[in-house]
Amino acid sequence: MRRRTLITLAAAALASGCSSLPGAPALPGALPGALQALPDAPLTAQQRLQWLDRVTWGANDSSDAGLQRLGLKAWLAQQLQLQDAPLPPQAQQLIDALDISRRSMQDIASGLAAQRKAAQQATGDEKTRLQQALQRQLNQWGTEAQTRFVVRALYSPAQLREQMTWFWMNHFSVSLRKADLRAWVGDYEERAIRPHALGRLRDLLEASMRHPAMLRYLDNASNAAGRINENYARELMELHTMGVDGGYTQADVQELARILTGVGVRLTPDDAPPRLRPAQRDDYLRDGFFEFNPARHDYGPKTFLGRPMRQRGMAEVGEALDRIAAAPATARFIARKLAVFFIADDPPAALVQRTAEAFTRSNGDMAATLAALLAAPEAERFGQKFRDPLHYVLAATRLSLDQRVATDVAPVLGWINRLGQNLYAHETPDGYPQMQSDWAGSGQMAARFEVARQMATRSAVLLRSDPRAPLEQPPYPTLSAMPSVRERLPQWSASTRAALAQARSTADWNTYFLSAPEMMFR
Repeated sequence: MRRRTLITLAAAALASGCSSLPGAPALPGALPGALQALPDAPLTAQQRLQWLDRVTWGANDSSDAGLQRLGLKAWLAQQLQLQDAPLPPQAQQLIDALDISRRSMQDIASGLAAQRKAAQQATGDEKTRLQQALQRQLNQWGTEAQTRFVVRALYSPAQLREQMTWFWMNHFSVSLRKADLRAWVGDYEERAIRPHALGRLRDLLEASMRHPAMLRYLDNASNAAGRINENYARELMELHTMGVDGGYTQADVQELARILTGVGVRLTPDDAPPRLRPAQRDDYLRDGFFEFNPARHDYGPKTFLGRPMRQRGMAEVGEALDRIAAAPATARFIARKLAVFFIADDPPAALVQRTAEAFTRSNGDMAATLAALLAAPEAERFGQKFRDPLHYVLAATRLSLDQRVATDVAPVLGWINRLGQNLYAHETPDGYPQMQSDWAGSGQMAARFEVARQMATRSAVLLRSDPRAPLEQPPYPTLSAMPSVRERLPQWSASTRAALAQARSTADWNTYFLSAPEMMFR
């Protein structure tokens, strides 16, 4: 019976195209006006859950209570403004215990260099042992970065910021599978992406450009006058800002690569700059691991996006970023990508246009841009966005655990990996795709139903302090008892409700619920 029910739900999912903080801070600039378009009347339970599934990593009882208490406008205003919101103490302890949280990046980089040098100098079995130890250490740092992200996504009150942190990590994608980027990806998220997740695109561009993870992943660390490498310049325009149809030319890519010469990385701890001619010394810049080396920079005249460059050296790099960030093509590209992420695979043209106009008016401010996107009448397409694996697993886990803090999120990472969206591991710089067609194949759906069964029957494994301890009894969770679960059911299809009615146990009911076609959409 269970197998037939799961097969029925799988077929329905494939065929379906359906679908606690006090007060709210005042918002600056144009944000209040954008939010005034939202309804004043209290939301129904169904509407609250729809908004939560859109803005957060997944609705649960506690987040529903918070939205009901504040009302939509105040709650959304709060989400647009929240930056550093405290986690539950147990969740913060999980993060504080990580090596990447306890050690500085300088310490990590120095230790990595020492391990690599020792392995290079060793021979025979000792060399193999040291190389394997180095790989284990790199793997640990990569897994810790993934762990920190998942803990925050599950428990942070600043849910929109956590969604946007992932949006930008996937947008400015680097892969921990390249070289030693496993050591750097956590710092990349922490220092370059998270601080600007709801800020200005221009600041994100520069923060990403200055980080060793990006400079090494897209090879700009080796880009120098006379040895031009166009990789980063091309992706900066095609993937990060203007889009493949953004109106720039191959000549613009070549000119931007020349502008970016000398933008690189310096990992040695000494503060002494490289040997430079007297005329170049004032142009040298070092900030942490970032280095602008004028000896590697092409100082020749350049024309970029139809206009001559006026500045020189690092100032020329800033001028180029200013032009890219202000380009109308960038506004359109970012607006559409946000609309696809939050609303639908094929968002209405009017919605994209409204969002692009807000982006331009606010000089690329993400809070203002998102306010216009989420408050636009064309955005009322709830339940039409197919959950990618990350959204699916995190939504199910948030629903199951609510405010109970996991002692270990390794099973959550395992479920995400089983569905093929390993965090920070996409091989190419375009990041993971966001369309339903990319994630709704029969193999993916079969894997989802197996993951749903594991979550439905073994979520208690997340709560064990001792891996040898028995699972909590009765089987945890009991989804049917949760208000935010019961509120969904009247809107779900008759076939889904009929399948739930056939459940013979709590585990069956949980499995059928998490396997339902409606759970695949947000």
